[in-house]
Amino acid sequence: MRDTRESRLLLVLLIAIAFALITVDIRAGEESPVDGARQAAAAAFGPVEEGVATAVDPVANAIGAVRDSGERHNRIATLERENAALKAKLGSDDQTRSRIHELDEMLKRAGAGQYGIKGAEVIAIGAAQGFSWTVTIDAGSKDGIERDMTVLNGEGLVGRVSTVGPDTATVVLANDPDFTVGTRLEKTGELGFATGQGDRALSVQMLNGKAKVSPGDRLVTFGSRGNKPFVPGVPIGEVVKVDPSRGDLTRTVWVRPFVGFSRLDIVGVVVMPPREDPRDAVLPPKPEVKPTPTVTVTVTPSPSASVPAKPADE
Repeated sequence: MRDTRESRLLLVLLIAIAFALITVDIRAGEESPVDGARQAAAAAFGPVEEGVATAVDPVANAIGAVRDSGERHNRIATLERENAALKAKLGSDDQTRSRIHELDEMLKRAGAGQYGIKGAEVIAIGAAQGFSWTVTIDAGSKDGIERDMTVLNGEGLVGRVSTVGPDTATVVLANDPDFTVGTRLEKTGELGFATGQGDRALSVQMLNGKAKVSPGDRLVTFGSRGNKPFVPGVPIGEVVKVDPSRGDLTRTVWVRPFVGFSRLDIVGVVVMPPREDPRDAVLPPKPEVKPTPTVTVTVTPSPSASVPAKPADE
């Protein structure tokens, strides 16, 4: 359409008519005279709008699917994190139960021997202090720890305190080659001296060369004067080998320590010695060995078959 004076007048006239119809429609409300025209337009253009919506819906659904996919990814990531946290918690619970068991066993040993102990945790292991077999614990002079105190756990003798700081202390383990402790054999009371052999069994020199010792016999600490560095009655280990006696004044036996030195965690430092020697009371009861039933087989002889007589020659 050309931009002429007539076209401009027509445009202004159409705009005026549109405003007039809008004004009449608003003022009339539900009884609007243009309501019929509106319905006719809806009937005419409704199918077109529905077709357009049908064409557009797959696109909208695809967009929604992509959005939902992101949400599902986030939910999966959240579930994976929760699963990892649960596994870590379960592992932590297992460790906690293990440490509670260690602490319970140590308290049983301390109670049986009437030892006053200060609990501590092993925080370092190694030869940093110049010893071959040592650990560092998180208790020191502030906790009443002193040099040459006995250290034990729920299994038996761990070692002795060698150096003490305000908050930590160094413990020389019983399997250190420079470690020596007086021993006493269970029941018989035969005395000896145990020396550490690293990751091998302890070497024990029995003072009586004719002492009767057998594999399976157990030893405890004999104790020291003033209970330092060792209090009496702490379990040491079990005899696994006895060297043959050659008539010497001493006799060597080999003892497997009760304590696993490579897996130390919770230990107790004896800060108060027992009032009297507990002797063998700290040793756990030996498991009862059930006798192997003996099977007796009785053989009953069967009557021999009769041999027919040889016929006589005619």
